[in-house]
Amino acid sequence: MKNFLIKFLIVIILVLSGYAVFVYFATYSNGIRAGELVQFSSKGVIIKTWEGEISQGVSEGQLFKFSVEDKEKEVIQNLKDFQGKYVKLHYFERYNKIFWLGDTKFFITKVEEDTERNNRRF
Repeated sequence: MKNFLIKFLIVIILVLSGYAVFVYFATYSNGIRAGELVQFSSKGVIIKTWEGEISQGVSEGQLFKFSVEDKEKEVIQNLKDFQGKYVKLHYFERYNKIFWLGDTKFFITKVEEDTERNNRRF
């Protein structure tokens, strides 16, 4: 019985580890979203994550919420600098959320200022 329990626990650990590796490394989709950067902040009590959103239109239903991993220092600084401006966000989507990385499945890898739209705005 003890031998069975040990094998069962090993199988459970391997399955959970495999799932975690799959969720972290497998990409469901990737692309570019454009809109006005309306919010970007560091959130959390124990585990801090970078969260933001861009407005892609008039209604709240057209908000794109995203996360940024801590290792993306340049992306974080660009998002801080472009607050309130139109931006293009390059992102990838994971299959599921990972709570210690962010609140969403969408992770930003590159930020570009949409200078054409920013110049038309004024």
